[in-house]
Amino acid sequence: RISYEDALLCYGCDKPDLRNPLLIRELKDIFERSSFTAFSNAVKNGAVVRAVGVVGAEKQPRSFFDKLNDWAKDHEMPGLGYIIFDGEEVKGPIAKFLTKEEIYAIGERVLTASESDEFNSGAVFFVCDQRKKAEKISGLLRQKLGTDLGLCSDGFELCWVVDFPMYELNEDTGKIEFSHNPFSMPQGGMEALEKMNPLEIKAYQYDVVCNGVELSSGAIRNHLPELMIKAFEIAGYDAETTKEKFKGMFNAFQYGAPPHGGCAPGIDRIIMLIADEPNIREVIAFPLNQQAQDLMMNAPAAVADNQLKELHIKLDLSKKLALK
Repeated sequence: RISYEDALLCYGCDKPDLRNPLLIRELKDIFERSSFTAFSNAVKNGAVVRAVGVVGAEKQPRSFFDKLNDWAKDHEMPGLGYIIFDGEEVKGPIAKFLTKEEIYAIGERVLTASESDEFNSGAVFFVCDQRKKAEKISGLLRQKLGTDLGLCSDGFELCWVVDFPMYELNEDTGKIEFSHNPFSMPQGGMEALEKMNPLEIKAYQYDVVCNGVELSSGAIRNHLPELMIKAFEIAGYDAETTKEKFKGMFNAFQYGAPPHGGCAPGIDRIIMLIADEPNIREVIAFPLNQQAQDLMMNAPAAVADNQLKELHIKLDLSKKLALK
């Protein structure tokens, strides 16, 4: 089991591929007072510093590091900072800007598996940006390093990702919204909804992941009407709107719904993994094309007027749209 928060920190995504042994580490505290102003100034402005360390990468030729630098530029980064630890020698484009204490602290945190380990070799690669972008890029970097260096194992590695946030902040509107499933049970129940910062409330939500592929999402569902009203109120729905928009569920709760939850893994995703296919379209009998059309069924297609009439559907398209 991996918490959602730890998945983003250590793997850079909420669907971690555990065949890759590399982990991402947070170095914000080391760089916030560093004389390396490129990072320290960014940290003062809200950025984080994430790093991926690879023991043995110090043996790679210079071209390996140059290609990684080009890869970073392709992902809208100015480049990829790194430090190479080769025995007593420390080198790399940002090593000269760091103190010996900072360099040692970085190596100790990123290149050791436990507190009892000693490090003397390897390479550490850095990503410094705002949190969401840093998570994404460091996750892609972890994936690239693991693949390019042949570190990923074979077989199937499964995990549960748990403790998803109940709410998130919409950066465009500044409003609090549901993060995933609005009908999930919040951890802590009504007390959490009434007393906690909404952005700190976790939900009883979970994903089962295999080799970086989400097989299924699930949750323990809310079954209490008063809790449903409060949960939606935090997301900007008043009680009357909630009752009207979700009338069927709200009315059903009045009769005493039992606690319930579950998940349903997709058989097509499982077959995709077993067949070692890179795309789910390869294991679906009649996949949709790039225009979301089912060529076998010729769908979607025009509907006859008598069919629309039978279903009491009226099309009120402008002439411009109708011509298209």
